[in-house]
Amino acid sequence: MTTLTAPARRVTTAEDVRPVRRRLGPGAPIRFGGLIGIGVLLLVWIVGSATGLIDERNLSAPWTVVTTAETLVENGRLQESLLTSGVRAALGLGLGVAVGTVLALISGLSRIGETLIDGPVQVKRSIPTLALIPLLLLWFGIGEPFKILTIALAVFVPIYIHTHNGLRTIEGRYAELAETLGVTRGEFIRHVVLPGAMPGFLLGMRFAVTSSLLALVVVEVINSTSGIGHMITLASNYGQTDVIVVGLVVYALLGVSADAAVRLIERKALSWRRTLAS
Repeated sequence: MTTLTAPARRVTTAEDVRPVRRRLGPGAPIRFGGLIGIGVLLLVWIVGSATGLIDERNLSAPWTVVTTAETLVENGRLQESLLTSGVRAALGLGLGVAVGTVLALISGLSRIGETLIDGPVQVKRSIPTLALIPLLLLWFGIGEPFKILTIALAVFVPIYIHTHNGLRTIEGRYAELAETLGVTRGEFIRHVVLPGAMPGFLLGMRFAVTSSLLALVVVEVINSTSGIGHMITLASNYGQTDVIVVGLVVYALLGVSADAAVRLIERKALSWRRTLAS
């Protein structure tokens, strides 16, 4: 007598999971797609400089900029300026992220905290950080505290806004389920609230990185005796377009690198999400 057995089910592993191709989505990811636009821009710059369409008095040729960068590296000026600017940006970014996150947690997890914090933050949001520079100069002078605080003020608002929004948009059914299971408030915050707010926080980090570099450029160009911005200001006074472009390229590399780092962290931390970009 033949015994019928159910066919063995194949166990699905992580390696078997593949991105689903969606007809209405943006399509499959393009490898190194983010570099294509930059490559096209560089190509236009090279061709324009080689053909004379771009006047070197207005924008130095790429090969001239490379030679100038090598000279600045050889005499140590570029490394010194980059280190100074990097420390300022990192300190301001760290301070702004810490303050913005703490305020968002207090405001997002407590109605009393929201009453006391959200209003002043919204007022700060409506006042550009650059408009506060004259007041900050009167309070702190032109030293490093002024520069770091200016960067922090530009950073903490996007961190607060997006983290607070991430906290408040967590679905209420999770709280209902946690209450049914008898989960404590601390466990609920640790296992539900904080992971749920992570997408908003990381989005805020991307805006914060951009804001920190914008504030860094301003404080270094307006009042500074060191850093990439100071180097650009001196070059502008002497009409050294090549040095100016080197400084701008350094700022761009800092911004692109920092944003890429945040996006990498976002992909790792939020690998459980299925979005159109997946």
